[in-house]
Amino acid sequence: MTSNSKLSGFDPKWEDFPDYIIGITREIWENRGIGTLNHYYSEDIPVRTPMGIQKGNQEVIAATMATVNEFPDRELFGEDVIWSGTPETQLLSSHRILTTGTHTRDGLFGKASGKRFQIRVIADCAAKDNTIFDEWLVRDYGALVRQFGMNPKSFARKLIEKEGGADQCTKPFTPAIDISGDYVGTGNDNPWGARYADILNRLMAKEFALIPVEYDRAVQTGYAGGVSGISHRSVDEFWLGLRSSFPNAVFTIHHQIGMDASMLSPRAAIRWSLDGLHEGWGAFGKPTGAHVHVMGMCHAEFGPFGDNGVSIRREYALYDEIAIWKQILMQGNNP
Repeated sequence: MTSNSKLSGFDPKWEDFPDYIIGITREIWENRGIGTLNHYYSEDIPVRTPMGIQKGNQEVIAATMATVNEFPDRELFGEDVIWSGTPETQLLSSHRILTTGTHTRDGLFGKASGKRFQIRVIADCAAKDNTIFDEWLVRDYGALVRQFGMNPKSFARKLIEKEGGADQCTKPFTPAIDISGDYVGTGNDNPWGARYADILNRLMAKEFALIPVEYDRAVQTGYAGGVSGISHRSVDEFWLGLRSSFPNAVFTIHHQIGMDASMLSPRAAIRWSLDGLHEGWGAFGKPTGAHVHVMGMCHAEFGPFGDNGVSIRREYALYDEIAIWKQILMQGNNP
């Protein structure tokens, strides 16, 4: 997409859909155009995050103001926008962001610490006629609290207490509390999305031997908890650590996009979930038997190397550790 004529229904100032997504993000957060959410976000938009659901643009505006107040110098750098659909029907963008800022004022994350942070966020936004009307969003809160000198499990425990205890606190996202939105797509049938979906399905089927076959030996990784790495060991540690915590949980792919775009590598975006019991030793420590829903999002970039002449060169995978620990602790488990 390279011309305004192809983005029908949107303000002509946007060159294409990625320009729209990156542009309004900067306009809202860095240029303080928070009021533009009155028209950039639909009146009844559902925004699902691992920490819960916001309903309507007024809740989004209130949450945005609170975040800007706590981190007034926050900047959001758009690393990629992987998208599918058409302007005439529905568009879906999977926007990977590297965001930075300083904990300048008191807020959700406690007393102002003056500490800097740098984390990744992936946001899936459905849009039509210049308006975002459905959203799924994963922030790497585990990395954030670690950079403020806190432990994710301890932070989750304090958050439950602050919000009035397990019965009164804000409930993390689960399918039981989901609300229907207007986006009806599941992505596209591009082969790169299909390839990545197959790799993730096989990993979740415990086929970890595929890692040195499907991932480049020099693969660069960026994972939940602010963990970055290189080569096969980093891939193995992340996916094995997650799967071993929830060995029998049901893995579901909810949305997949593959795309080729000029000047960029072939790449894919997947939104997925794990739903089941915390019954194994892994990334979340001693098994508790708690029922947990993990909302996850991934991006992968492919290159020409590998056993089959193609491999994953970069992978970014996020879930929210705070939301997972909150679910475990709310059920009376204290591992």
